[in-house]
Amino acid sequence: MRKPALLLATALALALASSPARADEAYVELTGGLSWNGEGTDAISGIAGGYDVDLDERFFVGVEAVAEKLLVRDTRVAWGIGGRIGVELVRENKLFIGANWQSKDCRECSDAIGIGTGWEHNLTEKLYLKIEYKRLLIGNGEPDANVGILGIGVMF
Repeated sequence: MRKPALLLATALALALASSPARADEAYVELTGGLSWNGEGTDAISGIAGGYDVDLDERFFVGVEAVAEKLLVRDTRVAWGIGGRIGVELVRENKLFIGANWQSKDCRECSDAIGIGTGWEHNLTEKLYLKIEYKRLLIGNGEPDANVGILGIGVMF
């Protein structure tokens, strides 16, 4: 079994065995998608984890850590940390905006600032799907990148 699949299976088992979700919740998710810029398009995969705090019945803020890897040779895992703010517009659906810092994904590359938006839909009390778009502002003469991802996550 691959590490991401084992990690997701472990997270699912822990989440299903734990008590019902509280209003404030931690989450872990697996992601995959595409990264593109003027030089080409590449597949990307990753894992994220974070914690959201409810401001009231509709609004929330959160912190998130990510690890993402372009699925091409001579790249490494880009580690990131950031935050997000969002709203539950319709029951079981969250809309959010976020920003993060990410480390460089290759020896000669620069680190990046990511700015994006996304939507999460709860499938069950603990399991959700996510779609997200991020614009990576890279600098140092490197082209900025776009990242579109889909994810599946577990809240606990």
